[in-house]
Amino acid sequence: MEFQKMHENPDVLHVGTCQNRSYFLPKAPEDGEESTRVCLLNGTWSFRYFDSFLDVFPEGSEGEICFDEEDMDEIEVPSCWQNAGYDRHQYTNVRYPFPYDPPYVPDENPCGLYLRRFYMNAEDLTQKIYLNFEGVDSCFYLWINEQFAGYSQVSHSTSEFDITDLLNEGENSVAVLVVKWCDGSYLEDQDKLRMSGIFRDVYLIRRPLAHIRDYFVKTTVSDDLSHADIRVEMDFIGLPDVTAELYDAEGALLESTAGAEPNFALENPHLWNAEDPYQYTIVFRTADEVIEQKVGISKIEIRDSVLYFNNVKIKLRGVNRHDSDPVTGYTISREQAKRDLFLMKQHNINAVRTSHYPNAPWFLQLCSEYGFYVIAEADIEGHGAAVQTGGYGMDEYADNALNPIFDKAIMDRIQRSVIRDKNNACVLMWSYGNETGWGPSFEKAGAWVREYDPSRLTHYENTYYDARGHKNDLSSLTTESRMYSAPEWIDEYMVDPKYTKPLVLCEYIHAMGNGPGDAEQYQQLIMKYDRFMGGFVWEWCDHAVYGGTTPDNRDIFRYGGDFGEYPHDGNFCMDGLVYPDRTPHTGLLEYKNVIRPVRAALVNRETGEIQLTNYRDFTNTEEFLTLSWEIQQDGDTVACGVMDDIKIAPHESGVITLPDAIPTEGDVAVLLQYSAKKNDSVFFEKGHPLGFDQLIVSREARKEEALRKGVVVAEEDSRAVTVTGDSFRYVFSKTEGVFTSMVKNNMNIMTRPMTWNVWRAPTDNDQFVRKEWEQAGYNEPAIKVYACNAKEEDGVVVIDCKLSLAAVYRRPFLHLDCRFTVDAEGKVRAEINGKRDMERPFLPRFGLRMFLPKSFDTAEYYGYGPYESYCDKHHASSLGHFAQTADDLFEDYVKPQENGSHFGCARVTITDGAGAVTVTSPEDFSFNLSHYTQEEMTEKMHNYELTESPDNVFCFDCKMSGVGSNSCGPRLAKAMQFDDETFTFKFDLTVE
Repeated sequence: MEFQKMHENPDVLHVGTCQNRSYFLPKAPEDGEESTRVCLLNGTWSFRYFDSFLDVFPEGSEGEICFDEEDMDEIEVPSCWQNAGYDRHQYTNVRYPFPYDPPYVPDENPCGLYLRRFYMNAEDLTQKIYLNFEGVDSCFYLWINEQFAGYSQVSHSTSEFDITDLLNEGENSVAVLVVKWCDGSYLEDQDKLRMSGIFRDVYLIRRPLAHIRDYFVKTTVSDDLSHADIRVEMDFIGLPDVTAELYDAEGALLESTAGAEPNFALENPHLWNAEDPYQYTIVFRTADEVIEQKVGISKIEIRDSVLYFNNVKIKLRGVNRHDSDPVTGYTISREQAKRDLFLMKQHNINAVRTSHYPNAPWFLQLCSEYGFYVIAEADIEGHGAAVQTGGYGMDEYADNALNPIFDKAIMDRIQRSVIRDKNNACVLMWSYGNETGWGPSFEKAGAWVREYDPSRLTHYENTYYDARGHKNDLSSLTTESRMYSAPEWIDEYMVDPKYTKPLVLCEYIHAMGNGPGDAEQYQQLIMKYDRFMGGFVWEWCDHAVYGGTTPDNRDIFRYGGDFGEYPHDGNFCMDGLVYPDRTPHTGLLEYKNVIRPVRAALVNRETGEIQLTNYRDFTNTEEFLTLSWEIQQDGDTVACGVMDDIKIAPHESGVITLPDAIPTEGDVAVLLQYSAKKNDSVFFEKGHPLGFDQLIVSREARKEEALRKGVVVAEEDSRAVTVTGDSFRYVFSKTEGVFTSMVKNNMNIMTRPMTWNVWRAPTDNDQFVRKEWEQAGYNEPAIKVYACNAKEEDGVVVIDCKLSLAAVYRRPFLHLDCRFTVDAEGKVRAEINGKRDMERPFLPRFGLRMFLPKSFDTAEYYGYGPYESYCDKHHASSLGHFAQTADDLFEDYVKPQENGSHFGCARVTITDGAGAVTVTSPEDFSFNLSHYTQEEMTEKMHNYELTESPDNVFCFDCKMSGVGSNSCGPRLAKAMQFDDETFTFKFDLTVE
């Protein structure tokens, strides 16, 4: 038959597909763990790639597909054809990769023809045979034995076909033409690398002629949680006799019933929650088939605008997760998914949003088994409509939602998500999609969801404006969702009477690069307000394509723009809590401790009383917590112990008493480390760290040591002051206002002159303020010294210097009044008073930079470590003594940027074991030791392109601005900006 084109017709979404149903894999009555009724068609398929849809039908084909396997390539199914070397990858966030002209897509539309053979025996053909595709991007045409069998779209949803009447005894063939873009692509504009092909499992299911077509397990729980009813609504093909058996989690049979509408009653049911994901099992039996369904029982409700789960006010400590792997792309195995979920559990995460499409159907089964609350999202995102005119328009944003040609598709996509995943205990909310605006299509679909499954909450974020005069009806939504809202707005929300629903941040604390820096600020609000359900970090993993290794064995990860594509959005896809290979970012470690299950506060220093609060929602601390405590004085442990019999109920507080006295002098802290009390065979072992608190009891004012007086000589010429003592000779530039040479014991400790330092290699979160910084010239300051005077005074040399920093053609942005005092042993005592031009943006940092010999490779410091730390990102680190090499200090972001600094330092020594440079200060400062200059990290776009400096770069700063999450979140909080009009930096620099 002549081919009929369907992929630009929004009225034709599916042809030949079965009615939607929940996900289950039936078994034969005699089967064990594996089902003999399921035949997986994964593996090697024949494949022919076409650059254009027009090439599928060569001249003379008369519009018919050629199924000849001669000269076809081979490809693995499931996979993405870009990862197999066809077409090319593309990363775009908002912009569609084709002109915005719905429902039309380009004629030059890449395609892939897949072909595979399989066998059927005579017994097989006495049954119903269904063919399932769990994920195909973007749409596909299907032939069985060269006979047209159907068409389907919705990339991330299951398409099932009854192919019984098309089969033959013996060899059969299945052919699939996958088209890269279709009318549905306008609703699949998700922020991700764009790939194509059959990327999830393909399989056949053999079923008896009469069988259970679908079922919906519905549970209700009494108000006091003492009683639960399980009711199963079933739909059939034919009229099979059905029995249903209910088993507990240990496998004991609780009840058996027969009939088409099984019902069970449970007294004192064991309820499901993310901390105790208890599931019953229902086994449905017909004469020729067995279906097993896990059932978690819970009670979800909103009371007085507060979320209650099993009568408890829970909090969502969540992440957004894409299906993404640098090698396999969209194709994610169970083991890969388990790795993600295990990592999440190990880092205190209890919730997942399937952004922005349904995951593989078994993924929610894993979430139910391991204990995660899930926002299950439909395969809808259309934010590219907002830029259809070349600008960014909020009315245009909602055009897909308001366009009636998409009404059918939006309803279809939401129904497919809900119907397939309805029997999963983990589903807390049904999400209608993401960033597509709002309109009648969502209102109709939302009404259907609320009628079909009123037991779950409903979610959609893009509702806060009325586009093109449409008055939004939000009655189907049970929650108020926002993304990247500033903390100040959240405070306003909680007191504004127009807001009556519980709030969730479906995306927040954007984790791109060195960040997020504001996790604790948001967590304080989540703990403060009952109506604030929690949030979902954007996002779980960096998206990249693995490109092998460099000759020096460095991994190559590619992102937007590395494939020659247009349009692209650069490294905006590199925005996860873990690297592409799942190595945790420091941001994940930060988030883990911010959402730790226990928090502490000092009650009484004299008695050693400390209040602990249990932030678990359902679990007493006696079931999970071992506490190790240390009393620290000046960074040293003076007492320690372990407590593992602490009993504090969920959401309650209790007081523990340390058996040893807390010192009254020096820097005093109490470190409380929380660890798992017992083995968890799935996620972690006994002793696994759950988080910590370090209670800073006191930080003693640091006194300056007396300068050593003796014979010190200053010699001046027009360019420099040379300061000489018994064992040293320093040269101070009168044109730069810094030391250009520091020779101690016949060794010049500096390989290049010292420089003033206000620039940092912009972090991803600096991408907007970077433009302001560069406009101000912070990246290219020139020094003007107005006055420089040196004098020998009372056994020391004093150099006074007034100078400014300004870029070419711009006025000075910073004036400095400096005094450097050099004592008889070569110690330099500095006092620098700065005054900023307040019409310029806040500073990235301020301090000095030294270039040291490569052998000076170890930093010994008293400050926040061992992980990189900043004023707004230091909760994964604690105050103490640390010794780390430059390699240890380096955080290897795929796109180079500021990294590895350490906040809250009193002292740092850079040493090679023989010589040393030490900086101390009466006020906390930050430092960084790196193999790379800021200029190198600013210039290079990938970490594998970095070239080491011939020296080690040592920066010590009066202050460093925070890192925030402004890559997509709010501007860096004022309190975290280095925005002081005046400041003073005092330090001692000692060379040994």
